[in-house]
Amino acid sequence: MGESSSGLLGPAEIRALAESLGIRPTKSLGQNFLHDANTIRRIVRTADLVPGETVLEVGPGLGSLTLGLLDGGAYVVAIEIDAALSAALPATVADRTPDGEDWPYRLTVIEADALAIAAAPLLAASPYPPTALVANLPYNVAVPVVLHLWAQLPTLQHGLVLVQAEVADRLAAPPGSRTYGVPSAKAAWFAAVTKAGAVARPVFWPAPNVDSGLVRMVRRPPPDAGRATREQVFALIDAAFAQRRKMLRSALAGWAGSPARAIAVLEAAGVDPTRRGETLTIGEFAAVAAESVRDSQGG
Repeated sequence: MGESSSGLLGPAEIRALAESLGIRPTKSLGQNFLHDANTIRRIVRTADLVPGETVLEVGPGLGSLTLGLLDGGAYVVAIEIDAALSAALPATVADRTPDGEDWPYRLTVIEADALAIAAAPLLAASPYPPTALVANLPYNVAVPVVLHLWAQLPTLQHGLVLVQAEVADRLAAPPGSRTYGVPSAKAAWFAAVTKAGAVARPVFWPAPNVDSGLVRMVRRPPPDAGRATREQVFALIDAAFAQRRKMLRSALAGWAGSPARAIAVLEAAGVDPTRRGETLTIGEFAAVAAESVRDSQGG
């Protein structure tokens, strides 16, 4: 598909822009650039954005999705780790914006590692705090990026991320399913997570050798963890899945300090010690962590 009337980037424009910038997509940064205008419009539509909403975009690359988000009326705060791409994005938007439009003034680009960035620069980047995360995420860092940003930014209320299909399955998996694991449980702390459709390989350049999928997240209150912190709940989740085939009474023996204490904490939290980690909801993980802290603090 070629260039659209709204200035979105097609395959020819993507390649020409990359060549002009001396950019060659790298596997190390997980760079697979979207070049299909219909897919861009679908992502923006599926994201359910309100006009004027501030969107946090990670890895804007050459600007395909950025242009689509701006076209939909959003303010965009884009985090890009690649210096050349970060520097070029405002010019790309300006070049493809009709005269008189305010798109360039609704875009803020931050050159940074999304895995390390704190809330302060993101909140200071726009007059309105980001309320949505919409991104085509590099496959190799998708899960840690999602968890980091949702933890850093309580202003995020919803999101739509494009990730490897396997990652989409893991993020949205319910307890008891084959793909339920650490990403599923931790993501559930922040939001209700569901899959929102598949995305074909040919809409990317270069085309990845794996399938892709969209994941929708809608923030909800975290479960009651008593005096346990989120970090303590997440440490419990890590321990439970480190030996996922073992019963919790064994898998959590090291975490609890002994098999006997693991059994006592689990039973006090109302969780059968013979269950396995992949059957627990995030609420049950929170309850176990809460009971562990209560027990260690003497009630």
